[in-house]
Amino acid sequence: AQQGRVREKVYGKQKIYFADQEQLPAASDAELRGLDGEIAARSAQLQALQQSCRHMEAELKDLNSSMTTPEIAREIEALRKDCASYTEKLERIKSATNHVTPEEKEKVCREQQLYRREWRRRKRMATELLDAILEGYPKSKKQFFEEVGIETDEDHGVVLPATT
Repeated sequence: AQQGRVREKVYGKQKIYFADQEQLPAASDAELRGLDGEIAARSAQLQALQQSCRHMEAELKDLNSSMTTPEIAREIEALRKDCASYTEKLERIKSATNHVTPEEKEKVCREQQLYRREWRRRKRMATELLDAILEGYPKSKKQFFEEVGIETDEDHGVVLPATT
């Protein structure tokens, strides 16, 4: 600082030393424009490198998350086995001789509908009859059913099939 190469500034108890820029040669406007151009070129180069780096990192991430060749080979083998078993099952189904024709299916559906309707009708009739008897019966419905020996659908967990 005493020789003049370094300048000193005092801020309270602190002292700051820095190079004396007055001793450095002043840059011309042409040099400044050249340096600005170089900065711009380097900034563009930096942007291009950063973009390339991001692209490579994304590609690396994709490659790391994808399957390796041995894993793919195992997966293909497992899929081929599944395909073969499904093909065999399909052939067994196709070669079966006990196919149901659409007419037989329709006949069975009509019969089921008839039986379901009859079941509802008879259950309703029985319920109405039992309700009429229970009007004059002094004990509870449960006691009456036990005494007479009546078992209901609900006692056995039977549910009327839904309409199809």
